[in-house]
Amino acid sequence: MLKNAKTTGIWLLFCGLLGSLSGSAQPLHPHFEAAEYRELLLIALRTTDNEKYYRKYPAPQHYDMVYHSQEMGLDNRWQLWVNHQHTIAVVSIRGTTTRPASSLANLYAAMVPASGTLHLAANDTFAYQLAAHPRAAVHTGWLVSMAFLVRDIRPRIDSLYQAGIRDIILTGHSQGGAIAYLLTAYLYYQQQQGALARDIRFKTYCSAAPKPGNVYFAYDYETAIPPGWSLTVVNTADWVPQMPMSIQTVNDINSPNPFVQARQNMHALPWPRRVIARHIYNKLAKPARKAQRYYEKYLGELTSKYIRQKLPGFEPPAAYVPSSNYVRTGTTIVLSPGKDYYEHFADQASSFFYHHGIEYYLYLTEHKYHIQPTTMR
Repeated sequence: MLKNAKTTGIWLLFCGLLGSLSGSAQPLHPHFEAAEYRELLLIALRTTDNEKYYRKYPAPQHYDMVYHSQEMGLDNRWQLWVNHQHTIAVVSIRGTTTRPASSLANLYAAMVPASGTLHLAANDTFAYQLAAHPRAAVHTGWLVSMAFLVRDIRPRIDSLYQAGIRDIILTGHSQGGAIAYLLTAYLYYQQQQGALARDIRFKTYCSAAPKPGNVYFAYDYETAIPPGWSLTVVNTADWVPQMPMSIQTVNDINSPNPFVQARQNMHALPWPRRVIARHIYNKLAKPARKAQRYYEKYLGELTSKYIRQKLPGFEPPAAYVPSSNYVRTGTTIVLSPGKDYYEHFADQASSFFYHHGIEYYLYLTEHKYHIQPTTMR
């Protein structure tokens, strides 16, 4: 395991020389590859840092870990893996841990603009662009986590580039997958701005990931990232990809539309019909607006107070985006459990994370795509 940045760079340069001599490795391809994803799940198991958990499963067959980061931000950590041919690297982001700071990253679910600045600490401002659409917005907690992680990831990407590695997989399971969305968007715009080499090719696997932002972020992301280069893998029985809970109000819909103009049109109605129409409209529209404001209050303003306790000097945004319209993002790969799945995991049905852990996704992938099942130790 290599932790020193200089040592890592020298090692990767040596790997690049070996890779250029072999010339036999296959590059990344823009579609879901079950065997590739299975290997990433085995990497994700080790990224959890839970040795009792991952020791039950075999090590990845085609990759070696070359860097294991320190913990940072809201209990975030990542690992760098390189394949045996030294042509493809994997940035694996750890998911939620049992520590309070990690859960706070999930709970900090008020939205902020997908382009702007974060004040991470005193005299420490992080500028970012994750989308071009002016109405694009993302989850604040995972954006904060990504901001800390990317500062450690970028120098390693530079080392990979110097070593001749141009293909990089970005991945994470659960919270790690949510952060991987934002990391992918950030690196894409870094390339567009000329801050990162454009011939680096990123492929993203967001495994069991919750929803990262609103519909305008999804539109921008799915336009910017070519088809097949960003995949989100979902177990249909898993509750986490359904989070955060979405609240759509009339203000989340493009204009012109009949809902936004409805109140104005009511003035033209005769008195009895106008009163009835206004009553019905308010009954339909007000609960969603009220729920969204509660989201912003409790999962934004209140949660930020606890975030500041974990991150001294952090300054929450002056205002949050008045929206909680979270949507799925990226090309979705669906894993649907069958009778054999429920029989296999019957004794774990009472677990809080039943259907969500890496082992469930590993089982479904191997059975759906007819891969030799993993032999547990």
